[in-house]
Amino acid sequence: MSEALRFEGIGKAYHDGGREPVVVLDGASAALDAGEIVALVAPSGTGKSTLLHIAGLLDTPSAGVVHVDGRSTAGLDDRARTRLRRDAIGFVYQFHHLLPEFSALENVALPRRAAGLGRRAAEEGARDLLARVGLAHRVSHRPAELSGGEQQRVAVARALANAPKLLLADEPTGNLDPETSEQVFSMLLARVRETGLTALIATHNPDLAARMDRILHLRDGRIVEG
Repeated sequence: MSEALRFEGIGKAYHDGGREPVVVLDGASAALDAGEIVALVAPSGTGKSTLLHIAGLLDTPSAGVVHVDGRSTAGLDDRARTRLRRDAIGFVYQFHHLLPEFSALENVALPRRAAGLGRRAAEEGARDLLARVGLAHRVSHRPAELSGGEQQRVAVARALANAPKLLLADEPTGNLDPETSEQVFSMLLARVRETGLTALIATHNPDLAARMDRILHLRDGRIVEG
């Protein structure tokens, strides 16, 4: 089975003036096979978001290499990183980060437009994705007119807009009440399994983690299988 994502000795340290560097990741290594859904579990503030941002090419490691879809990202320039991120990776944040001035349809269509599709094709695909996450009746609504759960469903649809091979989700239900969290997580899990893509989902909820194929723990800057 092919690898969709691999970390090799990822390190990340932040420097604050003349103080000692703050080490967040220290030799984190792991691999995800194509089609796997893997939980990344750790308490808040221990580097989950940092690792996901590095995996999603939104940040660069201080040490180590990330491989996406079998391709090393070491040495890629900004344009190549942007292209790989656009074409191969979808990202769902804890806070949806939808553009408030655009409708749900427009928010989901934007990545498709950025990938070169015309407006009609981009919006047709966006409309289909919104229907698949149960929002066919809300396509014209702006984020402020949607509930928290609906906003996160739009964010999931946006992450899937360009049919990525890898989905990264950073506490995607952490800002929702328990009932809405369950609804959104079940929808997300169903969509990931239906499309057969690979997913790395950060959570501190052990019940959600147990529903995935495998669990990785982040401890002292390293990844431990568990």
